Amino acid sequence: MLKIAFDQSYIYPLQIGHRFPMEKYELIPEQLLRRNICSERNFFKPTQISKHDIMYTHDERYYENLVNLSLGKLEQRMIGFPLTDSLIQREHTIAQGTIQNSLYALKYGISMNIAGGTHHAYRSKPGAFCMLNDQAIAANYLITNKLAKKVMIIDLDVHQGDGTASIFENNPYVFTISFHGEKNYPFRKQKSDFDLGFEDNTLDDAYLKVLTNTIPKLVDSFEPDFIFYLAGVDVLKNDKLGRLGMSIEGCKKRDRFIMGFCHKNSLPVQVSMGGGYSIYLKEIIDAHTNTFELAQEFFF
Repeated sequence: MLKIAFDQSYIYPLQIGHRFPMEKYELIPEQLLRRNICSERNFFKPTQISKHDIMYTHDERYYENLVNLSLGKLEQRMIGFPLTDSLIQREHTIAQGTIQNSLYALKYGISMNIAGGTHHAYRSKPGAFCMLNDQAIAANYLITNKLAKKVMIIDLDVHQGDGTASIFENNPYVFTISFHGEKNYPFRKQKSDFDLGFEDNTLDDAYLKVLTNTIPKLVDSFEPDFIFYLAGVDVLKNDKLGRLGMSIEGCKKRDRFIMGFCHKNSLPVQVSMGGGYSIYLKEIIDAHTNTFELAQEFFF
């Protein structure tokens, strides 16, 4: 059964006009139910993450300042949201959801988080919209608990996973991949194990050709036994923060390739949704919905 992490705390209230469309976290599960892609049985509410599990990834001083709302002004500006207790609670819930996703993926082949993909969070500082790096936390959880030996993180959000790259720099057990817009945020890139930056307005065919030629080679070389997939839909042409030129069908083909590859090669995969900021809210919801629909198609 496809298990999907979702909690009401994902729907974080922001001032009207904020460029981050938080309402998608409410609308995605509604559409999955309305289109009979999922039922209520597919959703689970994450339990509370322990500080112990966070400490394998994040610096304790940074974490204590975060939960005590005592980050410096510069760090607070780096987040992009007002720093509140409810926002920190949301980050905890998302991270625990990705850990539980990982356990479900080991059992069922795949599991998904309605939110997550907080790849701009570093070990000791936040990044844009990101405070606790959910997939990094879950990767360390699997390795520490000997549930996986070698983990690959495939980050296809349009923005480079700079926090993830930094956290796992020189870590032989985690291989980080980032396909992103070369001229997009972050403007000072970190070094992933494999980076590929696309020029502005890159179209479906060029993107998919590189993706399908590259991923199998990297998997063959590294031989992971678990995959984390960051399936951001901010690669779409209409995305306000994206700058690439992909269509919704091209984005779906991207997801089809990754999930089909994982299924064919018996690689358990955890999927976090990542970014999506299209000028059309319906396009964001439809693109994310495609990802869940493909998971059901391949694995169930």
